[in-house]
Amino acid sequence: MGFEMWLRTGLLMAVLTGLLMAIGYVFGGPSIAFFMFIFSMIFNFFTYWYSDKIVLSWYHARIVEEEEAPELYAVVRKLAENAGLPMPRIAIIPSETPNAFATGRNPKHAVVAVTTGLLKILNRDELEGVLGHELTHVKNRDILIGTFAAALAGAIIQLAYWARWIAIFGGFGDDRDGDNILAAILIAILAPIAAMLVQAAVSRSREYLADEGGAKISGKPWALASALLKIEQAVHYRPMRDGNPATAHMFIINPFKGASIASLFSTHPPTEKRIERLRKIAEEMGYAPTF
Repeated sequence: MGFEMWLRTGLLMAVLTGLLMAIGYVFGGPSIAFFMFIFSMIFNFFTYWYSDKIVLSWYHARIVEEEEAPELYAVVRKLAENAGLPMPRIAIIPSETPNAFATGRNPKHAVVAVTTGLLKILNRDELEGVLGHELTHVKNRDILIGTFAAALAGAIIQLAYWARWIAIFGGFGDDRDGDNILAAILIAILAPIAAMLVQAAVSRSREYLADEGGAKISGKPWALASALLKIEQAVHYRPMRDGNPATAHMFIINPFKGASIASLFSTHPPTEKRIERLRKIAEEMGYAPTF
C-alpha cells in the first residue's frame, strides 16, 4: 500500500477514533473515553483483517464457486487478466436493486460483489464495464479505505442509535443527567450525519478514476455508460432498503437514493457527468460518440 493510501487511511482512523472518544466522554467521562480509544484500536485491527467479511455479512452476500456462476467467473477472469490482477473471489448479494462493489484489504484478498438485480438487467458488455470499474478500485487500492469508512461509520451510527434510547429512557444516573441526556440527543442527531460525511469524504475523484479504468480494462466505455444509466434509473424506482447507509460510497451508484438521509450527501459524482467523461474517453480510444 502506497504512502498516499496509508495517509488517507490513517487520517480516517484518527477522525473516527476521535469521534468515538468524544461519544465515550459524554457517556461516562475520561474513563469511558479511554475505553473507546482502546475499543477503536482493536476495532481498527479487526476491520483491517476481516473487512470483507464484515461488509459482505451486512448484505447477506454469498461467495460463489465457478460452477455456480460460470459466465460471471469468465467475465471477471478476463478482466482481471487485462488489469494484471489476481482473480478475486466473487459474491452475489440477494437484492433486486442492481449494484456492485469491491471489498477486501488488498488485491490478493479482494472480493467483487454483485446483486442479483444487476445480473438481471445488464447485458454482457455492460456487466464487463461495471466489473472493470470495480476491479479498478481493487487495482487502485481504494477498497481498504472504503471498507474502513463503512465499518467505522457503521459503528458510530450504532452508537448514535444507543444514545437515542439512553436519552429516551433513562439518563446516566448522576447529577448531570439533564446535561448528559441533552448531549445524548445531540449525539443521536449529529453522529449519523458525521458518519455519512465521512463516507462522502472518500474522494469522488476515485469514482472518475474507476470509471476511466473500467472503460479501459473492458475496452467498452459506452457499455459502462449504459450500465450506469440503467443502475441509476433502477435505484430511483427501487432503492435498497435493508443495507447500511455507511456503505453507500462503496457501490458503483449510491443504492439508497430516495430511501434515507444518505441521499442528502453526495457520495458519487452526478451520473450525467460520469457519462460525459466516458464519452470523452470513448473518443480518445477511437470510438465514435454514440451515447
